[in-house]
Amino acid sequence: MITSTDKDNIDPSQVSWVFGYGSLMWRPDFPFEETCPALLQGYHRSACILSTQYRGTPQSPGLVLGLEPGGTCHGRAFRLTPALRPAIVAKVRERELITGVYHERLLPVALNDGRSVEALCYVADPAHPQFRGGLALGEAARLVRHGRGTQGAARDYLASCVAHLEDLNVSDPALHQLLRAVDALGESP
Repeated sequence: MITSTDKDNIDPSQVSWVFGYGSLMWRPDFPFEETCPALLQGYHRSACILSTQYRGTPQSPGLVLGLEPGGTCHGRAFRLTPALRPAIVAKVRERELITGVYHERLLPVALNDGRSVEALCYVADPAHPQFRGGLALGEAARLVRHGRGTQGAARDYLASCVAHLEDLNVSDPALHQLLRAVDALGESP
């Protein structure tokens, strides 16, 4: 169950935009009025979250993305229909706050058309047991290679992230390096 502290007390009716930097880029699972490539300053995309449901299990966790402080992150912003904001935020919370590994934040993002908007972002909680920032490349690759959960393989998630960033003309060398390392491990058992 999600409590008000899990939601960081953000009023859903005040959420106009949602920022996607992982699977939300290609599978938002909610209606939106507009989508636009966007840049978040002050955070970077990182393979730093153990996935124990969607892309892994508690016995064999996968590894997925989170936002960590520092740098920048290219992604996609989605503008919500005002009347649907509370229902959409509830749906996104159900998806993103399943284990409490993310904090919700309203942060400024720059849209590629020059506008600046405040968007709902999901930032990794470094105090959460699923947080794994700073993993060695080999360990990260092993987690991605062997992770498979209710939404499929962690390797497919990573490959989709890379592909959708390429669609945005964004290069993420760390994700490319991780995907190469995963593929070098061969097929998962």
